[in-house]
Amino acid sequence: MKTLITGGTGFVGRYLTSHFLEQGHQVTVIGTRERLCSFDSTRCTYLQADTAQTGDWQRAVAQSDLIVNLTGRTIFKRWTRRYRRQIYDSRILTTRHIVSALPEQSDTILINTSAVGYYGDGGEQTLTEASANGNDFLAGLAKDWEVEALKAVAKGVRVVLPRFGIVLGADGGALANMLPAFRRFAGGPLGSGKQWFPWIHIDDLVGALQFLVDHDDLKGPFNLCSPEPIRNGEFAKKLGKTLGRPAAVAVPRLALKLALGEVAEVLLAGQRALPAALLAAGFEFRYVDAAQALEELLGDN
Repeated sequence: MKTLITGGTGFVGRYLTSHFLEQGHQVTVIGTRERLCSFDSTRCTYLQADTAQTGDWQRAVAQSDLIVNLTGRTIFKRWTRRYRRQIYDSRILTTRHIVSALPEQSDTILINTSAVGYYGDGGEQTLTEASANGNDFLAGLAKDWEVEALKAVAKGVRVVLPRFGIVLGADGGALANMLPAFRRFAGGPLGSGKQWFPWIHIDDLVGALQFLVDHDDLKGPFNLCSPEPIRNGEFAKKLGKTLGRPAAVAVPRLALKLALGEVAEVLLAGQRALPAALLAAGFEFRYVDAAQALEELLGDN
């Protein structure tokens, strides 16, 4: 299978590239960096491009059997008006250019990633794929992103919309940002710690995406998060226990807002999201309990 991964040089992209190479795919990775971290395979090609712009990279779209679109500027950076536009355009324009480059009649699979931020701050609500779209900036972005991807359906493309929870891995993602504070005995919950924390182990994320590729009848939105969400404060305690550190230094809401601006609201919000559609389709998670996942990832650290 010829697989294209846009935004493939990041944390999730590296895992997916390795996985698809192991599965025997021809993998093309697109990123903005000058070079890709080395993959020891003649079946891996790297293209440097700004996918928010049209360009030669679109030829790879038309030649692909599977496209995984991970492109998007990080949201964990202070949002100026200009940077908010970059967050939006990097996702919407890339997806628009992918869809426009697809042949008029295509049997390509488009995995267009989004996030459980689609639901906004869900409070105590249990959120499934049928739940309503939220009303903040990231919720609106997620909705627009999915709408753009779904335009590919008119070309015969099977469009899958994974809504990622917080992806846990030992060498990147959320944990990479949490670990330094915990190792300095300064870790703890964010704000009150009562907000829900919809997490997923990186191995389950990769496994779920492969499951979605393998089942031709699956399309539309899928929450990619553990069936057992946990509150932020409880997650902090479990992380501290795994590392042999306390988790008593809470980060006050005001301090987060002063340090991060609008981004603080993302960290203080939560989604009690459940992978209802994925479970109904028969996917089995390897890591359901957060303590089990953290032990597997960090038990020797």
